[in-house]
Amino acid sequence: MKWRRAAFALSLSCVLSATAAFAQTGVDDAPMDAPKPGKALRDRDFGVSTRQFGLERRVEMYQWRADGDGYTRVWHSVPIDSKGFDAQHRNPSKLPLEGRRWWAQDATLDGRVIDPAVLRTLGQWRVFRPNFSRLPANLAASFQPEGDGLGSAENPLDPQVGDLRIHWRELHLPPLDDKVELRGDRWQLTPAAAAQALSAERASTVVELAQDQDRQLLPWLLGAAAILVGVGLLWRRLRRRRVAH
Repeated sequence: MKWRRAAFALSLSCVLSATAAFAQTGVDDAPMDAPKPGKALRDRDFGVSTRQFGLERRVEMYQWRADGDGYTRVWHSVPIDSKGFDAQHRNPSKLPLEGRRWWAQDATLDGRVIDPAVLRTLGQWRVFRPNFSRLPANLAASFQPEGDGLGSAENPLDPQVGDLRIHWRELHLPPLDDKVELRGDRWQLTPAAAAQALSAERASTVVELAQDQDRQLLPWLLGAAAILVGVGLLWRRLRRRRVAH
């Protein structure tokens, strides 16, 4: 049984290697400069802005939550349904403010547009502390700086049910070498980067194969790997011929 699992793992490795080899066919279009986010993104309600590739406003409300035979208070980003709670442990029916996201619409790399899917797939959200000098007067009366964001509690150490806290995050892009390729007039994910992102998304999902099914699939997986490698090499040769002429 162990050798079957090992062979199956080897075949999967071959398929992934073939996918990466196929992705290298676009190596001639590898980006050279750092990506540029374009125009600044703004949360006009709070006067918060960033020059990164995305901006997110995260809103949480202090609420009651059922905990065994009793209740506990927690920060939560969506309303907790308290219809079944007793009268002393009711939550507001909705958040007074909504969380939002803004995405860069004109991000470029080497002067070409970056497809929005690249931002959503490869971007990394990081908390930052905005400059609240442009906080509107009506909101300044309700919120005060608290940590990296704002809070509505009179005493941040003793918040009450219904109090809000707000944080902002900005989207950073990692180096895009070998992760994007130029198709038409825009940068898009390479097959390898897309496959890796999909694999990470499904990392917690484990599929158990029926007995002997892994051995039955082995020839098909190896054949698919060989086909992908062949197609990748053929495509690379054709590209080189076009460049030479």
